[in-house]
Amino acid sequence: MGDPQLLQDYLRMYWQTFKKLDELIAEPMKADGLSFEQFLIMRDLAAGHELAVSEIAQRRGVTRAAISRQIKVLITRGMVVQERQMGDRRRLPLALTPAGAAVTARLNQQIEARFAYWVELLGEADARELLRLMERVGERIIQR
Repeated sequence: MGDPQLLQDYLRMYWQTFKKLDELIAEPMKADGLSFEQFLIMRDLAAGHELAVSEIAQRRGVTRAAISRQIKVLITRGMVVQERQMGDRRRLPLALTPAGAAVTARLNQQIEARFAYWVELLGEADARELLRLMERVGERIIQR
């Protein structure tokens, strides 16, 4: 089985650090009533990507139905619109509304400032090493 203390330390660290880190990352969105997933959709749209629901689902590795639920909330709240393209009437790309663009820009600034502070606390070398290890976990464990 391996070292039982290693498992205990992992479980403790997951609860004390990674679970709380997830909450810290999503905290700026809470004031706007957005989930982290909804913010990521808005961020992709703000970056100039003309994406349809199926393309967002593919990028995130989730079902179209899961993304549709997120987008429905964003449309209802006036953050995103979905309109047919003139050249291809079957395609329904999403776009940010002016309100959605403003919220996304403000959240981007908050997140960038928060991340810069974290990098300052950890040091850039440790921040890069943490990212490297997280990518390795993603490749070896999560994507299996």
